[in-house]
Amino acid sequence: MSEMVSAFSESSSDSSTDVAGSPAAVPAVLARVRETYDSGRTRPLAWRRQQLEGLVRLFHEREQELADALAADLGKNPLESYVTELSLVRAEAEHALKHLEKWARSRRVPVPLGLQPASARTEPRPLGVVLIIGPWNYPVQLVLAPLVGALAAGNAAVLKPSELAPATSAVLADLLPRYVDPEAVAVVEGGQEASTALLKERFDSIFFTGGERVGRIVLQAAAEHLTPVTLELGGKSPAVVLDGNWAAVARRLVFGKLLNAGQTCVAPDYVLVTEAAAPALKKQLVKAVAEQFGKDPSRSKDLGRIVNEQHWERLVGLLDSGTVLAGGRSDRGSLYLEPTILTDVAPDSPVMQEEIFGPILPIIEVRDLAEAMKFINSRPVPLAAYLYSNSAADRKTFEEGVRAGSINHNASTVQLAVPGLPFGGAGASGTGAYHGKFSFDTFSQLRPVFTKGTLLDTLRFAYPPYTGLKKRLLRRLL
Repeated sequence: MSEMVSAFSESSSDSSTDVAGSPAAVPAVLARVRETYDSGRTRPLAWRRQQLEGLVRLFHEREQELADALAADLGKNPLESYVTELSLVRAEAEHALKHLEKWARSRRVPVPLGLQPASARTEPRPLGVVLIIGPWNYPVQLVLAPLVGALAAGNAAVLKPSELAPATSAVLADLLPRYVDPEAVAVVEGGQEASTALLKERFDSIFFTGGERVGRIVLQAAAEHLTPVTLELGGKSPAVVLDGNWAAVARRLVFGKLLNAGQTCVAPDYVLVTEAAAPALKKQLVKAVAEQFGKDPSRSKDLGRIVNEQHWERLVGLLDSGTVLAGGRSDRGSLYLEPTILTDVAPDSPVMQEEIFGPILPIIEVRDLAEAMKFINSRPVPLAAYLYSNSAADRKTFEEGVRAGSINHNASTVQLAVPGLPFGGAGASGTGAYHGKFSFDTFSQLRPVFTKGTLLDTLRFAYPPYTGLKKRLLRRLL
């Protein structure tokens, strides 16, 4: 999410505070959480279940407070907040509860004949104390969904919500200690100073959702302690349109693009459409926007607002990158930007240089699928790539020829609701993945355990000196 989601780049007015009082208190917060982890308290499955059940209760009992915070920070409709944030995290926690025992089970591994008698197994073990740095665009989901995996795997955690969503940050800091173990999960609020203080500390894993620039800062800080890092970044996710039911294609593009006012890391960033299909698609896109948000979207309760004035100014500055087919109106006071469709967009125009992260959809015409794929592959690897086509052959060609964090056919953004699918990027769009069991695996070490008795020393044939007989035996056995 190119510089759109950052724990560092911008600070709120209360950037020097955290739940313990100041960045200077971060070492004490971390020491408390590590002491809890070191005590062994987080390892038993019973404790893990209690934490996951607490998160499920949180979403049942505090939905209104969470929705109110999201409305205050981003102007989100309560139902959109439920669909895209609250219900998703609750489903993650419920899924983890259902499968926890199976995920945490050790598994036997065959032992070669030359090492018999012996046994071998793998067992998932927690990493330790993990740091989760969240973004502002989905400030509940993208903090608590990783936490589900961390707790299911038996870790303790320190959470850093974004200061650019202050109401949500505050409500998480207030509510979480009531529903999960407050000695094992800490929330640190604040801006750049708090983030910097956290990254000076040693963690056992860091999970960061944000932009490429800040991702580099996190990696550099983690390198000081050789801390493993999961990076969930973003990029310009393309949508290629070849054919289909034009009304349905347009509705799905508009829905995926305009969730959270376009401030979604997997939103279709731009459209590549064939010259033959362009007229029909453009007509239906204009119609789909009106269907979903009315003739005057500023009056719609279903369209969110831009997070702050800086991002609003940046987005308004991109409107000159092409011809406005529809939209283009804005209001600084309410941080409103009308859903805007741009045509006649040059590949080197400002709107095509970085992730838009707002309700602007550029359309670029191409000759065919081959040209579209060449265009995509000439740019950094996106977090998601979308193809709209009824042709199975074209879909297969797209899958084999495009590198992206995920490949999606005839739908936009909704792939995030499938708990069995990993969510993560590739190349510039991130490293590592989570959701469902992939979250559990991300926060676990798959530790090997090998056991052999000493009553009979069957390894003697492998000890020096290496005689002719031993050579023959070892070569046969190995």
